[in-house]
Amino acid sequence: MAKAKTAFVCAECGADFSKWQGQCPECGEWNSVQEIRLTPASSKNKRSASTAGFAGTSSEVTSLQQIDLNEQPRFSAGIGEFDRVLGGGLVPGSAILVGGHPGAGKSTLLLQSMCYLASQIDTLYITGEESLQQVALRARRLGLQADALKLNSETCLETIESTIASVRPKVVVIDSIQVVYTEALDSAPGSVSQVRECAARLTRLAKQSGMVLFLVGHVTKEGAIAGPKVLEHMIDCSIMLESSSDMRYRTLRGIKNRFGAVNELGIFVMQERGLSEVKNPSAIFLNRGEEAMPGSVVTVLWEGTRPLLVEVQALVDESQGSYPKRVALGMDQNRLSMLLAVLNRHGGLHCSDQDVFLNLVGGVRTMETSTDLATIAAVVSSFRGQALSRELAIFGELGLSGEVRPVPSGQERILEAKKHGFSKIILPYGNRPREDSKDVEIIPVKKLADLLSALF
Repeated sequence: MAKAKTAFVCAECGADFSKWQGQCPECGEWNSVQEIRLTPASSKNKRSASTAGFAGTSSEVTSLQQIDLNEQPRFSAGIGEFDRVLGGGLVPGSAILVGGHPGAGKSTLLLQSMCYLASQIDTLYITGEESLQQVALRARRLGLQADALKLNSETCLETIESTIASVRPKVVVIDSIQVVYTEALDSAPGSVSQVRECAARLTRLAKQSGMVLFLVGHVTKEGAIAGPKVLEHMIDCSIMLESSSDMRYRTLRGIKNRFGAVNELGIFVMQERGLSEVKNPSAIFLNRGEEAMPGSVVTVLWEGTRPLLVEVQALVDESQGSYPKRVALGMDQNRLSMLLAVLNRHGGLHCSDQDVFLNLVGGVRTMETSTDLATIAAVVSSFRGQALSRELAIFGELGLSGEVRPVPSGQERILEAKKHGFSKIILPYGNRPREDSKDVEIIPVKKLADLLSALF
């Protein structure tokens, strides 16, 4: 009997090593290297691998001009915001990874969508963490029509494959991939090898049969999908359902999508009847007070394929310690430090002895550079104690030399601000509209000094 071989694989990045290490050299995580047992390949697989390229079977080769370029038909998931993040709907043969923290609403969202699809096509919901009674109780509590939805409670991959082959559904949900295991491996469910092998076989099955596959994935403390990072390379679309413990709103963000725009954003609100889509997300982030306060200004983000109005708040206070604090919620903290340095050098505002706190209202997170001008305006407003106009919206990128740089989709941002009643917009000179607008005052700026003079 052949001796079982072992390998040491990082649970965060998927890198493998010959021996155990306390810290992964690839990703730098501590205590993430796990020991897994490798199943020896059969003699048949060894022979076919040794003869590959000489006497093995070959697949059909097609020239590039013979490939059918007709777009694959999509069908709706039943929820508009869900379809937006997916790129316009579900594509047959696609594998979709849905991640999120416990309690974010992943199972609720998928159950709502599956009950809608079950009335039109064959669907199968496979639950490995909950019993069938728990899923049925949730559907009854949400008031869903689940008569046509097929349920199955199973964690063995071989049994799941047999069930899918007999039912032949068009859409399948695996909740969750971390509890599914294959008998071909000796490692425990949820380990690196199990998650990678099960996801690869299910994805291959989806491609061959043309069904839509949803894989539910747990999230670690750092906010990443638990298991090897290579899991995101196997699937076609990776979306993340984000929430906080004190918020009713949920944000569904596209991280990877082969059939649509990346970084697309969908907004939901959690109610008694489940997750309801928010068709006008800018309105929920603009719930401002009746009186204008210093340190508050509205900016226009660009998330995926649409603009989004968000309030930026800043608080500048005299530091009580040796090292002033720089805290940014919703944006990169290093970028805040950079903007404060530019403000010091080219704006003449010294914050070296001030604590600076920045917040994007509503729990919005962005890595966009179009918030630079709004951040500067909010910081200066709080520092001077002067409130800005409630009818003002600002967007634009700021360079290290104090120049204001244009941002993409400037015209669409202007239209979104006008739609919500803003009468004054400060923007980069490169984003100025070609025609004058009668409803709104456009103030293009080229440098940081122009921004400060326009504000104060």
